[in-house]
Amino acid sequence: MTPPAPQYQNDFRAVSYPLRLYSGEDALEQLPVELKRHGAKRAFIVCGRTVSRSLGLIARIRAILGADCAGVFDEMDKDTTLDAVVRAARAAKDANADLLVSVGAGSVTQGARVVAILMAESAPIDTLITQYPAHGAAISPKLMAPKVPIINVLTAATSAQNRAGSAVKDPSRGHRMEFFDPKTRPVALFWDSEALMTAPVSLVRTTSASVYWRSVVNLGAPQTSPLCEGDRLQSFRLAQFALSRVDDTRDPGPRIAACAASFLQNREADDGGGPIGTHWVSRVVYGFATGLFQLHPQVGQGEANTALTPMVVRRLGPRDPQAMAKMAQGLGVWQPDESVALAPERAAAELERVFQAAGLPTRISQLDIPRESLPAVMAHSLKNFNADPKREFLKEQAMLAELIQDCW
Repeated sequence: MTPPAPQYQNDFRAVSYPLRLYSGEDALEQLPVELKRHGAKRAFIVCGRTVSRSLGLIARIRAILGADCAGVFDEMDKDTTLDAVVRAARAAKDANADLLVSVGAGSVTQGARVVAILMAESAPIDTLITQYPAHGAAISPKLMAPKVPIINVLTAATSAQNRAGSAVKDPSRGHRMEFFDPKTRPVALFWDSEALMTAPVSLVRTTSASVYWRSVVNLGAPQTSPLCEGDRLQSFRLAQFALSRVDDTRDPGPRIAACAASFLQNREADDGGGPIGTHWVSRVVYGFATGLFQLHPQVGQGEANTALTPMVVRRLGPRDPQAMAKMAQGLGVWQPDESVALAPERAAAELERVFQAAGLPTRISQLDIPRESLPAVMAHSLKNFNADPKREFLKEQAMLAELIQDCW
C-alpha cells in the first residue's frame, strides 16, 4: 500500500551559515582553537556585571585565552541599552579587538552584535536601525562594512544565540532600536556545562519558558518545509523536558536541552519554517511581551509570554483555526477527527495547566506591574519588526487595546 503524501510546503527558501558548536563538560577549552581558526589575537569579552563580578566564569575564560584576551567590558545590562553598547564598542575599538566573545544570555548576546556593528559602521546610529515610515512596511537598512567574528558563550538558553538581529533600548525613544546584519551571526557557540550551571533558577525558569513558548507556537506555523518538520518536533520535545526540570541545580542536561531546543527553532526558521510571526497568536504575544519586559525591567521574557498566551489563544485563536488545531494536537489535547473550533480553548487550557505547574504566571496582573501601563505596552508593539514587519497592527489598534486589557 502506498503511504499518503506528506503535507509539506515545497516552495521555500533555506539558508545555512558556517558555525561550530561545542557542548558539554570543558567545552570552553576549545576557545583557543576557534581563535586560531579565525586568525584572532585580541579577543574582547562582553558580559554583564553578575557574570563578571559574582562568578568565576570570566576568570576561567581569561585564563583559557591567556595573552590573546584583549580585555573585558562587563557592564552590558539586562535591557541591552544604547549607552551600554556604545561604551562597549568604544572599549573594544580602544583594545584593537579582532574578535568578540559574548558571555551570558539574550541581552549580552544581542549586545555583542550591536558592538560589532558600531565598531565597523561609520554612519550615524539612527541610519543603522530599522526605519518605520508613517505608511508602508518597516525598512531594515543593509549594513555593508565587514564585522569582527563573534563567539557566543551561553549561560542560559536564548533564541539570540545564533541570529543576526538585535534590539537596543534607549529611554528617550518610544520603541526599541532594531539592528540587523547577517554578518553578526556567530562563528561559534559554546554550551559549556559549568558555564550553564552558573545561571540561577530564576533565569533558567524564564529562559526555559521562552523556549517552550516558542516551540508551542511553532507547532502551529502554517508553513512546514521538508527540512524543518523534524527540528520543530524535536525542539518541542526538548523544551518540554527542560521546562519540567527548571529547578534542577545539579544536572546540566535540562539546560543544554533548552539550548538545543532554541537552536533547532532557529534552524527551522532558516530551513523554510518561516519567522516567529507566522500566525496572529504568536505575533501578538511576541509584540505585547516585548513591550512588557522592555517597559518593566523586572519582568522576564518568559513570564511575559506565559502571562499573555492563554487569553490571546482564546481571543485570536479562531483567526487561525488550523494553526490552533496543530498546536492543540501537539499538546495532546485535540485529534484530527474533532472540530477545529474546539482547538483554541483546548490549547489555552492546557497551556494554563503547564505554566501554572512550572510556577509561571498566566495573567498580566500576576506580574506586579501597574495596569495603567498597558496602553503604553500596546503602543510599543506597533513598532516591532519581528511581530509586525508589514505593519498590520496599525489597522488593529482598537482590537489590540481591548485584548491587552483582557489579558490582565
